Amino acid sequence: MDKPATKLVFVVACALIDTDNRVLIAQRPEGKQLAGLWEFPGGKLEPGERPEPALIRELHEELGITVQESCLAPLTFASHAYETFHLLMPLYICRRWEGTVTGREGQPIAWVRANKLRDYPMPPADIPLISHLTDLLL
Repeated sequence: MDKPATKLVFVVACALIDTDNRVLIAQRPEGKQLAGLWEFPGGKLEPGERPEPALIRELHEELGITVQESCLAPLTFASHAYETFHLLMPLYICRRWEGTVTGREGQPIAWVRANKLRDYPMPPADIPLISHLTDLLL
């Protein structure tokens, strides 16, 4: 018997990298799924939205920064089966943006060296992305 189709959820994420080669992560707020875990900023796409404009919008909404599409470079992606859906999440890197990074939704943020990312509890889909960032930055 075939298993019922799993809902596919497509989100985009970004590893912002500062001039000291640290990566920005943000803590998921209380009341949201996976609250308290640390993640790469980003979010869901709006209907008909391409990944890059969605990421630019999310970075502005969440962190108050302006990013140009030409400054987003795809690095890798996560494909993870959660209990009620399957997550597909491309991870972009970005080293250039305008504005000061702030947690506009009250979320704590941290600039972390790639080899210290495992010290922060993360959603299961984010964990495999760490090795790609470590390879890139160390």
